[in-house]
Amino acid sequence: MNVTFESLISKLSEPSNIQSLNGITRGIERECLRVNEAGDLSQNDHPAAFGSALSHQHITTDYSESLLEFITPVSDSAATAQQQLSDIHRHVVKNLDGELFWPSSMPCQVNNVDAIPLAKYGISNTGKMKHTYRIGLKHRYGSSMQIISGLHYNVSLPVPFWQTLYDLKGETGELQDFISHSYMGLIRNFYRFGWLVPYLFGASPALNRSFLPIEKQTPFSSIGENTLYMPYATSLRMSDLGYTNNAQDDLVICHNTLDNYTDSLKKAIKTKAPEFANIGIKVDGEYRQLNDNVLQIENELYAPIRPKRVAKANEKPSEALAARGIEYIEIRSLDVNPFTATGITTAQMSVLDSLLVWMALQPSAPMTADEMAVCRDNSTKVVMEGRKPGLTLELNGKQQVLTDIASDVLAQVQQVAQLLDGAQLATDTAASNFADAVSEQQALVCDPQALLSGQVLTIMKEQGLEHNDFILNLANKYKAELLATDYGHWNDVYFAQMQQQSVAQQQQIEAADTLDFDAFLNEYFSETKNS
Repeated sequence: MNVTFESLISKLSEPSNIQSLNGITRGIERECLRVNEAGDLSQNDHPAAFGSALSHQHITTDYSESLLEFITPVSDSAATAQQQLSDIHRHVVKNLDGELFWPSSMPCQVNNVDAIPLAKYGISNTGKMKHTYRIGLKHRYGSSMQIISGLHYNVSLPVPFWQTLYDLKGETGELQDFISHSYMGLIRNFYRFGWLVPYLFGASPALNRSFLPIEKQTPFSSIGENTLYMPYATSLRMSDLGYTNNAQDDLVICHNTLDNYTDSLKKAIKTKAPEFANIGIKVDGEYRQLNDNVLQIENELYAPIRPKRVAKANEKPSEALAARGIEYIEIRSLDVNPFTATGITTAQMSVLDSLLVWMALQPSAPMTADEMAVCRDNSTKVVMEGRKPGLTLELNGKQQVLTDIASDVLAQVQQVAQLLDGAQLATDTAASNFADAVSEQQALVCDPQALLSGQVLTIMKEQGLEHNDFILNLANKYKAELLATDYGHWNDVYFAQMQQQSVAQQQQIEAADTLDFDAFLNEYFSETKNS
């Protein structure tokens, strides 16, 4: 049954339904580079104080040994998630010897891209596979774009909310099928309107000159000798500037049903890519990539949002989704917020939660390839020139002014935010700030210089700061702030236990291997071929 957004808002506001909106859970993954005190990329191994990057619950590495990734547990409280994320940062700062974490999405000065150290995960087959995958990324796309930092926001809407929607829409099938179907609708709406995330929260309008080859520097303006920027850009991180290979441009991933999605993903990891075949797989006894398919593994797919299900041991993401449906979604289009130590504020979380619930409540027709192309074009315009006065995007076949669309959307998101506040107040006397957080962004829509990306450029220009100097100042500021404050959720004893536990787990994984690496990969990918 088709039900309008307005009627759903009305029904959900009823006392018998409003509490179903309580219990949104989120987990955060925040990436950041390690740099020395001069602001140059660290060449040191992942610090032993952080245990095993293969198995630590909260501190690991991404592409590089120098690219840290911090992971919070799943929490139904944004404030708790923020406390936990802050504690991870605090622990890291206390144990970084002569180093800092880099509080920006765009990298520091990199004098030699080939010297970027790839992440290492030990001698187990799993660890070797993770390392070899990164070797493949280097050969396929180059290292520059791989050390861009982001923040991934993982969100699960509560089952009672889905049950209420199921009832209001008169559904009759399995609840999990409805949940998966609804999440896919949310994902399509994210492609339609997700450009709001880099518009509001993009914070990478500038970068260090060393990031780009000379031939790609032409469209940029400059600050000083080593800083390039685009005057109206919001999130250069979300552009394709750092790519040396655009092989995924022609990749068609269908989001109309979960089966469509998993089938197209499986096809991509089985389809040969001629440009990657030229790299070779194993050359002179050394792996150069895991295989020469369009995607080495499913995680290589670059996307602003992904459907997710916690996978079992040795289970591929698409297999977990196909077997048990969508459990949560991963938002991957968030820049690191340089104006806060943790890279994200609780207010940002409140806006994201409200926006995602709005997307779940909106109608979401199946998406054609043509519409997806329009959505990608809209996104590109926003990340490259989102603050340009009068910028238009295509919506429903017409060019419309970005700020008009954003204002209309946020007016409805505000209704959702008020519902979320009401849901919390119905069960908790603590004040909730969903509506206040959305109101703050509503006020900024038509004041682009006050957006994060506008603030970054204003400060650099007014203070005559190069990108590296601006971010290095913040890195030192956050180090001092974190060292001067106490843990809010965990403590040193907890992190010592996590360190020891992770090392023991890595040793267990290594001791359990029975196959050599070649045989391990053959077995892993033979299962892929047969699935």
